[in-house]
Amino acid sequence: MRYAAIDTGSNAVRLLIADVTDNDGTYTFKKNTLIRVPLRLGDDAFLEQHISDRKANDLVKTMAAFKNLMDVYKVNDYMACATSAMREAKNGPEIIKRIKEEANLDLEIIHGEREAGIIYASHTGIDLDESKNYLYIDVGGGSTELTLFSDGELVASQSFNIGTIRILDNQDKDETWKEMQDFVRKHTKAFKDIYGVGTGGNINKLFKLSNEKDGEPMSYSKLKSLYSYLSSYSLKDRINVLKLNQDRADVIIPACEIYTTVMKWANIKQIYVPSVGMADGIIQTLIEKNLIK
Repeated sequence: MRYAAIDTGSNAVRLLIADVTDNDGTYTFKKNTLIRVPLRLGDDAFLEQHISDRKANDLVKTMAAFKNLMDVYKVNDYMACATSAMREAKNGPEIIKRIKEEANLDLEIIHGEREAGIIYASHTGIDLDESKNYLYIDVGGGSTELTLFSDGELVASQSFNIGTIRILDNQDKDETWKEMQDFVRKHTKAFKDIYGVGTGGNINKLFKLSNEKDGEPMSYSKLKSLYSYLSSYSLKDRINVLKLNQDRADVIIPACEIYTTVMKWANIKQIYVPSVGMADGIIQTLIEKNLIK
């Protein structure tokens, strides 16, 4: 069984093709192919509430390429989701229609709570102690999804319009930060020890820079040190000296700010960084839809 997930985010668009295995009724998947295209839809959407013709054309071409690849890989089912940039673009529905007509692909604009739920679905593939308390922190270009669970049960989940592209474009609002802080403090105060689970491309890169062993958590102090280290370099030097990709070198700073801020609010001292995200959650959602009765 082979499934595909398309995550149309504010910074990049991703295609994940995964092979699903049935282990006596327990389904797992292995990543076969992952393609990332840095379209930066959020730059248009958050400033103009409109995606430019150039970026809309690039998105349609990308979706057509993804559809062709899915046909070549003979995927059994797929799910394509668009998040905050397409949510805020007034011409989002028009672009969705073009993608259906020109690429023969169904792209769905999902609301923030559904996005948080899909990201939460990815936790089934992570080897964590379910008796502990975890706050999932998923930072994207346009939004941050927070999901708290205890003893393997969902406690609370919410999406906030705070993201890396939004911060770079000065489109984040003080009241949204306050709303997120209130959510964290309200739902975490009853728990003594909470561990973080960070998802998203930026935290994965930060984890690699930390030189921690795979499977081991990264400390809050290490993340703060990385923030100071990266901030000491100019954008140009983060690209040329630290060898960060151009579309990563700028967003990694506000991403670090969001992760460390949420960890401070929740008094989280350690954060696990599994290599999962929205696309993994989509694959898990397809498994639950098609295979789990």
